[in-house]
Amino acid sequence: MSPVGEAPFSLAEYPGFLPGLAASVVLGTLVQRALARQLGVPRAVAWLLVVSLGAVVAATLTPGSEASPLAGPGCDLSRIGPAPWRQYLAFGTASLNVLLFVPLGVALGLLPSSRTRHVALGAAFALPAAIETVQLLVSPLDRACQGADVFDNMLGLAFGVAAGSAGTWVATRTPSS
Repeated sequence: MSPVGEAPFSLAEYPGFLPGLAASVVLGTLVQRALARQLGVPRAVAWLLVVSLGAVVAATLTPGSEASPLAGPGCDLSRIGPAPWRQYLAFGTASLNVLLFVPLGVALGLLPSSRTRHVALGAAFALPAAIETVQLLVSPLDRACQGADVFDNMLGLAFGVAAGSAGTWVATRTPSS
């Protein structure tokens, strides 16, 4: 059951997600070697970076059918901070918005400390607001702009960066055999 005020999630509402995800998997496979070399990371990290960014774009910037009558014109700013914890623990919009950004955060957390990493982190934390702005301004996408999504996306990004950074810290302190 969806939390109060949320419609049940349906992948049918996001017809561009699976094709977009497939395209990002193919793109990630094609560019992983060159990107890994450029970033100084294993190919798996480069692949995860491309695929996770592609998943975010596919889930948020492809045409959908989610513009709800509750949102009305403009951007729904009824929730700008955290949702009640039960919404994050249930299968619904809030938890999915958090989960969507965790892989991108993990990939960024695995990047070595550098100017490139700092720029990428800044861009990633600006991405949720940019996405909602595009959803607000590009009406053919049929997407609902929601302030809550910005917070939930950033929360997922922060969790992912923390997990990736912790993994990097452990890996650099573990003696190799």
